[in-house]
Amino acid sequence: MTDIQSDAIGDEFHEAPDEAVATATATAEPPPTPGPSTKPPRLVSIDALRGFDMFWIIGGDSLARALCKWWATPEAAAIGEQFHHVEWEGFRFYDLIFPLFLFVVGAVIPFSLKKYQTGEHPRKFAVVRTVRRVALLLLLAFLYNHVQRWDFANLRYAGVLQRIAICYGIAAFIYMFTKTRGQVVAAVAILLGYWALLGLVPAPETGIRGDYSKETNLSGWVDRHVLPGRIFQSYYGYGDNEGILSTVPAVATTLIGVLAGEWLLSSRGGGIKVVGLLAAGVVSVAAGYGWNPYFPIIKNLWTSSFVLVAGGFSMLLLGLFYLVIDVWRLRGWSFFFVVIGMNAITIYMAQSVIPFGEIRDFFLEGTLKLLSDPVVPIVAAVGTLAVKWLFLYHLYRTKTFLRV
Repeated sequence: MTDIQSDAIGDEFHEAPDEAVATATATAEPPPTPGPSTKPPRLVSIDALRGFDMFWIIGGDSLARALCKWWATPEAAAIGEQFHHVEWEGFRFYDLIFPLFLFVVGAVIPFSLKKYQTGEHPRKFAVVRTVRRVALLLLLAFLYNHVQRWDFANLRYAGVLQRIAICYGIAAFIYMFTKTRGQVVAAVAILLGYWALLGLVPAPETGIRGDYSKETNLSGWVDRHVLPGRIFQSYYGYGDNEGILSTVPAVATTLIGVLAGEWLLSSRGGGIKVVGLLAAGVVSVAAGYGWNPYFPIIKNLWTSSFVLVAGGFSMLLLGLFYLVIDVWRLRGWSFFFVVIGMNAITIYMAQSVIPFGEIRDFFLEGTLKLLSDPVVPIVAAVGTLAVKWLFLYHLYRTKTFLRV
């Protein structure tokens, strides 16, 4: 098998298609001790959910917006709004994409590290693997942000991959050294502690406690005064989207995924697992919206209420995917997403290196010129998605999986 050995930003714990738990390189740890296999069962639903999430990142969002614009009805406009981030307070479908990915990162941690948590294997090997994964992911993160230009004054030190690395590392260590109760306590402490921090510490520029405004909130002030290099300006502007303080509650998002993964790994029946995930999802969403008047739902600050709403919807999606794919075993439709989900880190990095748009134009440039304006963005989006998916399908067929 051709396998680019690393262990992944979300697919790290699903090795090749027939493996349930990712391993390090052949020399990284000793062979397991003889005895019956305790390898966790592979859940196709996790691969499919990861692929569903990545689908919107690699162009599904552009396709949805193009379709809504072509449809041109009030209903289409309302749907189209769901594929744009909320400007500040509130929640839309597009605000779920990143926390859903962190949730999935957490959900696969029990499948990878259970044997280390229980003492079946020495924890020191898991510690080394986790540190290595975090370091390699941070390396990829800075390459993605163009550290190779050596322009440190204008380098963005924060970012999506950086947050994933940090949240994965912290959640993995919490999982290895605690039981379920400890993980719940850690998540609750993070959410309440972050609420207390932003709610009780006066914002330096206004002196107001509980200042959640875009321009003067405490989290943004810390980013502007502590974070080196360049702050990402696209959505926020007064702080980094993946800034210092807002990364702390993102760990809780990953821990919610860990708890969901533990639930799926338990010996309970499939139906009970589905009901549990769906019920927990509903309660979490309701709690998040109930908290909103006191601690607003703000993605850029990753507020605790946002964590609960996003975590709740993530549990609902996982419950539905698990029900359809692993309980009812209706899997044919999910193959499209599994191909994407098996190489999530690959396509995320490849988009900044491979000119997928130019490849699309090589085949469709003439066709696009013949089409009317409303249809062009739709066909262009489909073409780009097709090129990316076929690239990933080739990797899938050749069993080439990039893992950190």
